[in-house]
Amino acid sequence: MTISQDPSAPLAVLVGITGLQGGSVARALFESDKPYRIRGLTRDATKFAAQAFAAQGVHIVSVSLTVDNAAGVREAFDGADIIFLVTNFNEHMDQQREVAEGKMLVNTAKAVGVKLLIWSGLEPLSALSGGKYSRVAFFDSKSEITEYAKQSGVPLSVVEAGYYASNVFEASYALRKQPDGSYVFGLPVPATTAVPVIDVAHDYGLYVRAAIEDPALGAGSEVQSGTLISFGEMVAKLAEVSGKKITYAEVDREKFIEMTGMPEYGNMLADMFQAFAVHGYYGPKEITSAGVLARKPRSWSDFLDVTPMQDF
Repeated sequence: MTISQDPSAPLAVLVGITGLQGGSVARALFESDKPYRIRGLTRDATKFAAQAFAAQGVHIVSVSLTVDNAAGVREAFDGADIIFLVTNFNEHMDQQREVAEGKMLVNTAKAVGVKLLIWSGLEPLSALSGGKYSRVAFFDSKSEITEYAKQSGVPLSVVEAGYYASNVFEASYALRKQPDGSYVFGLPVPATTAVPVIDVAHDYGLYVRAAIEDPALGAGSEVQSGTLISFGEMVAKLAEVSGKKITYAEVDREKFIEMTGMPEYGNMLADMFQAFAVHGYYGPKEITSAGVLARKPRSWSDFLDVTPMQDF
């Protein structure tokens, strides 16, 4: 349905509407049979994606979500019934900054009296591993924000994004073409290591919509997204669908770090994957049943079916 302009419809304010997660949330609300007014926040309202959402009835607001602009953020949040929050660690790679900005966003959401705050959190891999895998800054910073939000008393639902399906093609450790024309996907963990894969742009918003609309969820709920599959199974299916020779390789940690081309970042990713192998992506938490969703999310096979195979 089209986005409502009726002032009686709940106002959903979406942080990062031009990003993968925020855009997915907007599209999921578009698909709902319930009316929503949507205000989309972005740093650059002139972006094509922002303009495309504006053409669909979204009120686009340009705002910087930095600690020194808390007043501007409050104005952007004003009147919200629902707020979706996500932070972008990769933009600055600064754990302390991410935590500070996340806490500011939570405080501001509470100050405007939001009825439901939805936060894109992640698990504390450092704590889950007893400190062994302590370099995964963006997991630990997001989990710190989660705990802060829980303690704040704001009506909160945490909706965690699974492992991005697109990482296999786009990440710094993505598929590597070999001299003989074959491909290798190498990680510092066994092929049996499983992660909850999700086509974020297409499906993450479904989980957020469920947190908003399902009476069994809402404030106090935690939602874990994705469909569990091992890296070995992912690579085997990719080889089958593409018709290319593609193998999975368990590489040693130092080789993996070298592959990323960035020692500090590589160490962080190595810790992340090794934590997944030992403790799981969500730790002891179960993946949320797809039965709560408005439609079936894409599996890894479904994702490959809509991904151009000539692009790698």
